[in-house]
Amino acid sequence: MTSTPAPTPAPAPAPPPGLARFNAAPDRAALAGLREVCAAAGWGSALLAGRPYATADVLLAASDAATAALDGADLDEALAGHPPIGRPAEGDAVSAREQRGMADASEVLRAEMLALNLAYQEKFGHVFLICATGASAEGMRDALRDRLGRTPERERETARAELGKINRIRLVRLAEAPGAPAPAPVASVSTHVLDTSAGRPAAGVPVSLAALTGGGDARWVELGGSTTDADGRCRDLPALPESTTRVRLDFATEEYLTTRHNAGNTTAGTTPDTDTTAVTTPDTATVPATGPDPAQDTGGHTGGHTGGGAPFFPEVTITFRVGPGEHYHVPLLLNPFGYSVYRGS
Repeated sequence: MTSTPAPTPAPAPAPPPGLARFNAAPDRAALAGLREVCAAAGWGSALLAGRPYATADVLLAASDAATAALDGADLDEALAGHPPIGRPAEGDAVSAREQRGMADASEVLRAEMLALNLAYQEKFGHVFLICATGASAEGMRDALRDRLGRTPERERETARAELGKINRIRLVRLAEAPGAPAPAPVASVSTHVLDTSAGRPAAGVPVSLAALTGGGDARWVELGGSTTDADGRCRDLPALPESTTRVRLDFATEEYLTTRHNAGNTTAGTTPDTDTTAVTTPDTATVPATGPDPAQDTGGHTGGHTGGGAPFFPEVTITFRVGPGEHYHVPLLLNPFGYSVYRGS
């Protein structure tokens, strides 16, 4: 008696082209693509960690779980990434396509939507979010009227549910559109802080990163931040969105200056270490952006403070232009009464 061989299992279907590209993309490019779907950093990190995805359904299930897990701050970040209904940002083709039900709305209806949007934001503190794909202008207006009467707790969960629907639609488009282009190259940023009065790196300085994105109606988006390590470097600043045109770095220098210089650790005349020497000699691509002149007369003060201990520079903010696909290393050279920045390498 002969046995019948077990049937060979059919090979698993290949993921759709867009999903295959997403699975294979470098982390930075994949995360930038996810930010075009949802602005919440926590949501993007959760989906990034789940790669590779065998099917679009698995990707959508991961999105649903990540959306449900958004805490207060992350949910606020996600909602802030969406423009008001009827007013997509210039150059935001995705939102314009999703809101095309407003394209033929009358001026009267547009004015009504504007007034209702403002009343909604005044009451709930965030943009009115609705899955606008396939919805008419009148339908969105009626939904807005209805939701204005809800409690903040109930409305917040409704906004989360609408966010989940939008995320799903955008992810399907990312995963299944044949011939969809690979994610465009994005700019990246790094920095480090050197205490030039001590000739050594400045460790423990909080640095936050924001990006200006979009076209004519561009807006700043807070991306997150990091803290300088023992070498004075920030090695894990968040990725920039694809449409970034300018970057803002905010250095919270107050605690560092207070702690270091009040403790008498300012070492005038100290010979800078190797790292300091290297970065204080800008290369040919240097673009100086200098704060108050550290050589100016300080009126006889010593150390990093004026008026009995308060740092003269409690914070330093710099803004610079970026182009797609380039890396920008922008160090901060800090001393108690001056600072300078430049584009390094």
